[in-house]
Amino acid sequence: MRTVPRPTTPSVSGDELAGVWRLVSYHDLDEHGARHPGPLGLAPDGLLFYAPDGHLSVTMMRTSAAQPGDQTFNSYAGTWRREGDRVTHTIHLAPDPAWVGTEQIRELALEGDRLRLYGTALIGPPRRRVLEWHRIGWGVAD
Repeated sequence: MRTVPRPTTPSVSGDELAGVWRLVSYHDLDEHGARHPGPLGLAPDGLLFYAPDGHLSVTMMRTSAAQPGDQTFNSYAGTWRREGDRVTHTIHLAPDPAWVGTEQIRELALEGDRLRLYGTALIGPPRRRVLEWHRIGWGVAD
């Protein structure tokens, strides 16, 4: 049986990221800054859980019909830690075993109940990913 490591730097209880977030949009930016649909299509749906103790879970899905070869679902779980305007996701469970143990660093912009995360694609061309989330509950303001 594999044990799940604790966060290397536990998040501070009460961190404003702690909560449940609903995906608002998910798109890519190419090297010229042009916007492109993300891998889950034009209107994906998803939930992101940041627990105050440093655990996280994210699940996202395509809501439109998929073509052969299109990505339809993505999820992973692990731990998180915030360092200023960045959040690091350490992946413990994922659909691709190669992701397990990796640290995914996301730049973040937080404005009230709106969260924007910027990262790099794990699949496909190295585009800049932009995921926009809206808090739906369980935050420090609740």
